[in-house]
Amino acid sequence: MRRGLLIVISGPSGVGKDTLIHRLLELDPQLVYSVSGTTRRPRPGEKPDENYTFLTREEFARLVGHGAFLEHATYNGHLYGTFRDRVEKARSEGRDVVLKIDVQGAEQVRRLVPDALFIFVVAPSEQELEDRQEKRGSESREDMASRREIAKREMKYAGEYEHVVTNDDIERAVAEIRRIIEGARQRVT
Repeated sequence: MRRGLLIVISGPSGVGKDTLIHRLLELDPQLVYSVSGTTRRPRPGEKPDENYTFLTREEFARLVGHGAFLEHATYNGHLYGTFRDRVEKARSEGRDVVLKIDVQGAEQVRRLVPDALFIFVVAPSEQELEDRQEKRGSESREDMASRREIAKREMKYAGEYEHVVTNDDIERAVAEIRRIIEGARQRVT
């Protein structure tokens, strides 16, 4: 049995990463999503251990101390981390694991898992990204302003990713990501 791929998907807040990943999981039964841990509060409609594993700062710190995270980072004042055991279990079962992580976490993964596949998702324009962020309506004005500043910084890292996909149309972007994943699968078999 082949070892599963590790697929890192990054991009600025509001670019549509969740929507793309959800569609990828619907279309490709070989993919599994690794649910990250976070110290932020759940947004309306989010379900624990489906969208995120919600943790207190104390729980998060304890897990860091035990080496439970493959990567972890601070984003907009909250802590986020990828559970090492969840990723390893799925990959050892031959499943391809999708991580949705920021550029800080991606750098950590790049050092630890050099054969991971890195995909950066961008909006067609900065204005389109701002419009999408506004439509979400899930953040306060302060959080929104902070996320916009973070997005500007993150965009500078797009060139460090093997693949950059423009999310101008969900189905087109998903098809492009599927071609990238299929190409990686063919290289490892």
